[in-house]
Amino acid sequence: MNRKIRPLTLFYVLIAYVLMQLMWWGLLLVKAEPTKMGMVAGEFSVFLILVLWGAYAIKKSIQEEMALNKQQRNFLLSVTHELKSPLASIKLYLQTILKRDLDKEKQQSFIRNSLMDIERLDDLVENMLMATKIENNSYSYPKESFNFSETVKLVVDRHQNILQKRIVKADIAENVNLVGDKFTLELVITNLIENAVKYSADNSEIKLELFKKDNRIVLNVNDQGVGIPDNEKPKIFDKFYRIGQEDTRKTKGTGLGLFIVKQVLDNHGASIHVKDNQPKGSVFEVVF
Repeated sequence: MNRKIRPLTLFYVLIAYVLMQLMWWGLLLVKAEPTKMGMVAGEFSVFLILVLWGAYAIKKSIQEEMALNKQQRNFLLSVTHELKSPLASIKLYLQTILKRDLDKEKQQSFIRNSLMDIERLDDLVENMLMATKIENNSYSYPKESFNFSETVKLVVDRHQNILQKRIVKADIAENVNLVGDKFTLELVITNLIENAVKYSADNSEIKLELFKKDNRIVLNVNDQGVGIPDNEKPKIFDKFYRIGQEDTRKTKGTGLGLFIVKQVLDNHGASIHVKDNQPKGSVFEVVF
């Protein structure tokens, strides 16, 4: 059975070989020229520092590349699952409608469920396209003045299908106007809501607040989910990053949602902070 040599293993072997060769040639030089021992020791120290510094930089680069490759593999698996699940559901609903003589109410129920799954697929595709455009710097963020309050309400109403097993409290101030890219800010609201739903249990409360404070616009999304450990909070906005270990994680997702949120808000000069909710859960606070 062929076994692949790990990159870090090969790296450590090469570094050990370089250091041994360096020490060997140093000893030979000292034996040949005993009076130059001080010079050899100085040169050896400088070279050793450079080798160790370079080794550390290369090792860090290799580890980052390996972590990124792992995240990309997990992303592909996640996307496959996220696509396959709603497609299978839509196929089953349509096959049932075709093969069985259902009453009108039942047919409409199946069609509504199919439309919800299609909307889920649409959100997934939008996230993937937007992440690609952000990475390529090909999105221009066309900005306009619009009623942000109405936009938040519309997004919440559109996502009632994913919120139906949660208790949702929306406290949205009227006529909060904002200058920005309406399309990408809708994505921000959508991803924050879906993130709250993803990590919350059924029948738990999700609270969304929009208000003005000290000439600033504040959007809060509070959940009563599992919360986010302090050591993971700085990482959650990285592309492909998802909380927890891949082999034990139960929540769905691609690791793109919060990455898009952060990039869009940075473009709008807004900030986002993650805090612990009480008694449990998380608070995502967006400040324009």
